[in-house]
Amino acid sequence: MSVAATTRLLPEVEAFLSQSPFPSFVGGKNFPASSGKTVATTDPGSGEKIAEIHDLSPAEIDRAVSMAEAAFPAWSSLSKADRSSILLRLADAVEKHKPIIAQIEALDAGKIEAQAQGDVQNFVDTLRYFVGLADKVELREKINAPGFEAWKYRQPWGACAFIFPWNFPFLLIGWGISPALAAGNTVIIKPAEDTSLSAIYLARLAKEAGVPDGVINVVTGRGATAGAALSNNREIKRMSFTGSPEVGQMVGEACGRNLVPVKLELGGKGAAVVFDDVDVAETAEKLVGAITFHSGQVCCDATRWLVHRDIYEEFTKQCVAKMEKIRVGHPLDPNSEMGPVVNPNQRSRVLGYLDKGKSEGAKCLCGGGAAEVEGYSGNYIQPALLSGSLDNVAAREEIFGPVAYIATFETEEEAIEMVNNTEYGLANSVWTKDEERANRVAEAMVAGNSWINAHNVFAQGVPYGGVNKSGVGGGVLSPETLMDYYRSTSVVRPLN
Repeated sequence: MSVAATTRLLPEVEAFLSQSPFPSFVGGKNFPASSGKTVATTDPGSGEKIAEIHDLSPAEIDRAVSMAEAAFPAWSSLSKADRSSILLRLADAVEKHKPIIAQIEALDAGKIEAQAQGDVQNFVDTLRYFVGLADKVELREKINAPGFEAWKYRQPWGACAFIFPWNFPFLLIGWGISPALAAGNTVIIKPAEDTSLSAIYLARLAKEAGVPDGVINVVTGRGATAGAALSNNREIKRMSFTGSPEVGQMVGEACGRNLVPVKLELGGKGAAVVFDDVDVAETAEKLVGAITFHSGQVCCDATRWLVHRDIYEEFTKQCVAKMEKIRVGHPLDPNSEMGPVVNPNQRSRVLGYLDKGKSEGAKCLCGGGAAEVEGYSGNYIQPALLSGSLDNVAAREEIFGPVAYIATFETEEEAIEMVNNTEYGLANSVWTKDEERANRVAEAMVAGNSWINAHNVFAQGVPYGGVNKSGVGGGVLSPETLMDYYRSTSVVRPLN
């Protein structure tokens, strides 16, 4: 059964997919692998192959970086107005092509199509946000130094490299490259081999929108070869990696050897602390919505639900009822509320954690197995809720699927201790009507981000990043992020 026969594809998407196998796009041109080797990408909802992408060698990655560096002088020397005009044209072009990009993303990443449209719009909004910020940056900033005339001069770094994961391919590209481009850097994008199609489409669209050749480059291939070559390259000026802590450590080690500044946005094991004064039904609905959003493949998700003992029974009952009603289906089916996980390996990982958790004594309150979707043989899983001791492996380790683990607490102090008993530190939330208590708990939780009566909230201008095993090197979405992509030179003239 072909992809076209089982889904409703836009003509533009069908035309794009017909061009497979897809070469990388570097220096404004197709950039094929000289070996001819390719990697297959499949529809997580059907298990069928969508296309193939070229698998670049380390030497070809190095050539791509050199081409990005060669394009840097001309791009960085443009006036702010000219560079902003080009980037805003790109934002407009992406917005115009939003239905096409979203369907490519939904098909490639297993993302509900409406959610994919939101991701594309997020890219557009993020690019416009950083362009606006960069327009206001003073490149020369006077420094008060008695006896001297002194100032700081800011300028872009050069070619900046980005390795992105498969859960939010297009959105995270926007978060990553927007501040770098707005500051005047060129970029090399390495998407995950499972989800490279939207990045390739973006690079081609950027050329059509008038982005100069070599400013936005996409290199494709396997993480162990192409990704490793990019992080080991000595010519890159900055590196940003989003993904697992295990791979993040390897990227960090490689950049450390080359003294390349690196930003690591890694995994999490977030907690939601639910006090006994909440609206139980409303809070249950929001947390179930969070854990089933994109099939739980969200690094900052609340996967540990710590609920006050007095409302535990009713809260659990509400959550189970809502989880059992989640409609699991193909991402392009408008009736679907939760799609598949990205690939069979991820499906096996999630199901394996469910088995390990139950073998260690966790009780499965609902779900917890493979889901069947009529007409499709995709990577579907039932959303699951486990309960028991937080010493359980399913409560300690990141699962990256639609699995929540629920436990009880009695005091505020106990809840905070439970939240912070983890190696991670990305994002947590506190749920209560008591504003003072909410503020206290939010500030006491050890993580880069704390949310109050909400989860997975990303406001422009508010830094987002992790601590401990969840990341190092700064966050995203804020003025501080933009400043990461300028290097500073101090200039001093003695007055006497």
